Amino acid sequence: MTRKLIIGVLLTCFIACQPTKEAAPDLSINYEKITLDNGLDVIFHVDKSDPVVAVELMVHVGSAREIEGRTGFAHLFEHLLFLESENLGKGGLDKMGARIGGSGANGSTSRDRTNYLQTVPSDALEKMIWAEADKLGWFINTVTDPVLAKEKQVVKNEKRQRVDNAPYGHRQYVIGKNLYPKDHPYNWQVIGSLEDLQNATVNDVKNFFKKWYVPNNSTLVLSGDIDVEQAKKWVHKYFDEIPRGEEIAPIERRSGVVAETKNLYYEDNFARLPELTLTWPSVEQYNKDAYALDILSEYLSSGKEAPLNKVLVDDLKIAPGATMFNFTSEIAGQIQLIVRAFNNIKLDDVKKGIDQAFADFEKNGIPQKDLDRIKAGLETDFYGSLSSVLGKGSRLASYNTYTGDPGFVTQDIKNTLAVTQEDVMNVYNKYIKGKNYIATSFVPRNGKELALANSTEAEVVEEKIVIGAEETFDASIAAKYEKTPSTFDRSVEPPYGSAPSVKVPQVWEDKLDNGLKVFGIQNDEVPLVRFNIVIDGGQLLESMDKLGVANLTANLMSRGTKNKTVSELEDALAQLGASVNIFAGKESIRISGTTLARNYQATLDLAKEMLLEPRWDETEFELLKRRAITNLRQQEASPGSIATNNFNKLIYGENNIRSKNLLGSIESINTITIDDLKAYYNNYISPSVAKMHIVGDINKDNVMNSLAGFQSDWAAKDVTIPEYKTPEAPKKSTVYFYDVPNAKQSQLRFGAPALAFNDADYYPATVMNYILGGGGFASQLTQQLREGKGYTYGIGSYFSGGKDKGPFGISSGVRSNVTLEASQLVKQILENYGKNYNEKDLATTKGFLIKSNARAFETMGAKLRMLENISTYELQPNYVKDREKIVNDMTISRIQELSKKYIDPNKMIWLVVGDAKTQLKRMEKLGFGKPILLNETEIPIKD
Repeated sequence: MTRKLIIGVLLTCFIACQPTKEAAPDLSINYEKITLDNGLDVIFHVDKSDPVVAVELMVHVGSAREIEGRTGFAHLFEHLLFLESENLGKGGLDKMGARIGGSGANGSTSRDRTNYLQTVPSDALEKMIWAEADKLGWFINTVTDPVLAKEKQVVKNEKRQRVDNAPYGHRQYVIGKNLYPKDHPYNWQVIGSLEDLQNATVNDVKNFFKKWYVPNNSTLVLSGDIDVEQAKKWVHKYFDEIPRGEEIAPIERRSGVVAETKNLYYEDNFARLPELTLTWPSVEQYNKDAYALDILSEYLSSGKEAPLNKVLVDDLKIAPGATMFNFTSEIAGQIQLIVRAFNNIKLDDVKKGIDQAFADFEKNGIPQKDLDRIKAGLETDFYGSLSSVLGKGSRLASYNTYTGDPGFVTQDIKNTLAVTQEDVMNVYNKYIKGKNYIATSFVPRNGKELALANSTEAEVVEEKIVIGAEETFDASIAAKYEKTPSTFDRSVEPPYGSAPSVKVPQVWEDKLDNGLKVFGIQNDEVPLVRFNIVIDGGQLLESMDKLGVANLTANLMSRGTKNKTVSELEDALAQLGASVNIFAGKESIRISGTTLARNYQATLDLAKEMLLEPRWDETEFELLKRRAITNLRQQEASPGSIATNNFNKLIYGENNIRSKNLLGSIESINTITIDDLKAYYNNYISPSVAKMHIVGDINKDNVMNSLAGFQSDWAAKDVTIPEYKTPEAPKKSTVYFYDVPNAKQSQLRFGAPALAFNDADYYPATVMNYILGGGGFASQLTQQLREGKGYTYGIGSYFSGGKDKGPFGISSGVRSNVTLEASQLVKQILENYGKNYNEKDLATTKGFLIKSNARAFETMGAKLRMLENISTYELQPNYVKDREKIVNDMTISRIQELSKKYIDPNKMIWLVVGDAKTQLKRMEKLGFGKPILLNETEIPIKD
């Protein structure tokens, strides 16, 4: 998460269980905890498998600690603490993170806590401890009126992007207002309201900080390649003199209240499909009933045989699926059931289907086999969460914050393993059966007739688009303040420790006689194996009149096998605690698996069965077609999806299949038959164009022995993959506009065709792009459009070439009333980039790209990506060393040459997706002529 609010609903299971009759594994994490005299809890976890350290500061304050009328402060602070501190100066942790090769200083806010986290090379540990201490003790004086004014705009842009301008974005707001009483701290959303944010004063902000951002309300976790005794000395040095704050009383547990069932509806400007959400109040996290509710929700909604799916999907055929979860927080919880129906389905019919599914459950309960199945997958999830030092650190911080015991994971596991069939039925009866609930019907604009009967309109505050309505500010003005005293000079940045040596994983390669190439890395940090089989082709092998065939083929290959129904296949994988998925991309179809090491062979056998013996189930095929059409309709309502799809068309051209939606189109999907899928499969699924990548607790000999069945049963065939020539960059710039009436943000996509991955200039161009827009908060685009002007929540630039040329692109969402101004600023940055690039920029780029290699291969996912790069682009296993040489040899003149060649603002596509009524005419002032309108508005909008 990049400095973002958890607005949607997250179900986080930090649990594990015993899927076989073997002895239960030890699922604890080694740690040492100390508490400083000022109350700061500090936790140390040693993991020397990679030369990296994760640092996390978790403060026990979220939106629940706010008061009505001053909402959004906790999340606002998550932003503010990255901007500046007394001793790090402007740019704070962002600038330092870039220099030291950090993963990017990240954070997130929930109802109950705010966390700040980063993974860095181990030689930067003292620097990070120094920087984290500055957040608590030497920060608040740097917050001035201009700084606050600017960050308000950033947060408001985040709300527009994630809530106001997103399909179903107001769902949680409506639920919170009606599930919790007005004085309940969960009544408002974490991001707060635009009005409350605008009304916040510097004094409000300082008072909030002084009360909650104190050592005795915080946890610091250091995990990874550390010397604990040395780390303790640094912690004492930098944190000891921060004063303890006032005592903070535990927050009182308090559930939501639904005195009577409420039916509410909302006509959503960005929705194309009707959605019904039922919400019941439940219990807080770690309550005994919460564990059974987790399992109940999983059983009712996940998998082919889930009661909700059997009724809504298979019997009634009115929805592609259901989502149900028990969302627990520190003081209360809520059970949510979400069903997004097919086009024009009345939600009363959905509600009847839900009632029928519940009745079936009441009659049958949860079979023991399914209870065991659900528990079985959780051990795999547990180990997956431990595959990085950041994952382990976050787990320790969370348990300490909420329970005072970092090792609570052991009790958490016991609580889950103790859940019985009776417990599951008991919580259903206690919290759902016959209980009052909140029903929200989110329907397309002018689609009120689809809502539940007897629904009243939900109250939602919508922002109006007014040009020039935002206040002006100059965030560059230096704050004037008296520095907070210290016993030593904290303005001196600590030195680096001993330079870590980059551990490039040992890669092995082999090949089967049928052509399947195999690439592997043995890694025994956790008892897991991850693998994928990548079959070249993907969408490139489709014909223009059958768009969507590759995607449907991949999906149908996951829906049962010759000898197993869909439910039997799901059950076989679940009993192993494994997952195998098949999906299509532009250039390949991929089979991806994760399993416990001890269950690897059984999981691979199931993957082979899925690959070589598809079921070709006609009923599942028709359902998949409906799901694809449903997804396409949802994309029609999402400004971000609209922007991406139209940008691809403008970059590649109508006759290049790379410009087409991977899902196809509604028209093409309706023409596709199951025979089309069989033809694609029989012609193109071949080991001659396939590679297998595998990482985990297994050696080369065992992997190759496990592939005997692939050798004997998978015959090779000749496959020729068509080549589609990417157009050259345009000779002159043109502005294109796609109208989304009443959009609260404009989605910007600027760029031009550029480079393929293996072009000689590709990696040097990505190096050039770091300071422009590839370096996050170290980049000029972010610093000027977000940090300087507050126009956007996020912006970045990228090169995205594959085997063929891909585009250079710039992507952002900006508030509607500065669409022109944001575009003009991007144009100005591009025009001046090469001219203004200096030695400091080059040093920052080199520092980050070289030092960040220390963490380049830490996780299993990173190792898999490394293997894919090697196999796809024929790189050497130590290609990271070749890249280091490119970085070290980079010069300012080379940067200027590359920028002139690939980021010319006068030879680009400038696409805006936004409100044409207020923004289209203004875009003429960008200087590239009259914008071309790509669409006509289809749905009338009421003001």
